Amino acid sequence: MPDTSAPRLIAIGETMALIAPARPEPLATTQDVRLLIGGAESNVAIHAAQLGIRSAWVSAVGDDPLGVRVRDEVASHGVDVGWVSTDPHAPTGVYFKDPGRGVLYYRRGSAASAMTPDTVAEVPLEQAALVHVSGITPALSSSCAALVDSVVDRVTEGDGILSFDVNHRAALWQPDAAAPALLALARRADLVFVGLDEAEGLWGTADADAVRALIPEPALLVVKDGDVGATEYERRDGADVRTFTPAIKTEVVEAVGAGDAFAAGYLSAHLSGATAEERLLAGHRRAHLVLQSTGDLLPDHAADDTLTIDQA
Repeated sequence: MPDTSAPRLIAIGETMALIAPARPEPLATTQDVRLLIGGAESNVAIHAAQLGIRSAWVSAVGDDPLGVRVRDEVASHGVDVGWVSTDPHAPTGVYFKDPGRGVLYYRRGSAASAMTPDTVAEVPLEQAALVHVSGITPALSSSCAALVDSVVDRVTEGDGILSFDVNHRAALWQPDAAAPALLALARRADLVFVGLDEAEGLWGTADADAVRALIPEPALLVVKDGDVGATEYERRDGADVRTFTPAIKTEVVEAVGAGDAFAAGYLSAHLSGATAEERLLAGHRRAHLVLQSTGDLLPDHAADDTLTIDQA
């Protein structure tokens, strides 16, 4: 019998303390801020947990109050944090949101940037239905790049799904270095998320079909085009089935974090056996909620219950 206590989704990557204006106003002039948390992979795990998927987050934090806060906050949403280590020699990373202007990172030398393949040595990656990583992690350090390679090797050798969000961060590495590394990882994954704008910046692809032509290997490829919509390519019987679903019209407060919400909505629906249209719509619904907030996450009572997730 399957181990029903094991996480179905495992997400691996850095999470930082997040300082954001309490209202959608510039960081330079705001008088009130909130101390939150933010990290692409833990965001996915939290959203998935809110949608009914047993989820775990794997990372490292510093031996400091911010590390305690990060771990406790992720756990408070029902995510398993048993494989999060504490580094006594490095701090927890911090970043600031400047609504409408992007983010400011203070993460160099952080505990998570010192992760290695040993970080996941005891994590049961092979038992998860899906393991999610992003292109942020290999940009943090050479040891983090080795970590991602080890995760890819282990997951692709088993029966689980390797999910990869390209998630290029120019502040961490420039396109000439990032482009070949991210393309190689995307081609090794089973399921890939990429924004059309970042794909154009990295690889010069003009539209979703060009992205699929460049990355034909994954069984599932999702190309997101902002407020236009998202296109899924699913390989069935050796041929692609293309599905497009328009985005939900939204008055955007802050865009950062919406991609993680989309990925979590999509992945949760995928694990529930949803159709292509349902998967894409679930992604849009989750992103729609986050786009209306200055934070990356939603309160648990705001969880999207439009899909019933079968945990059996």
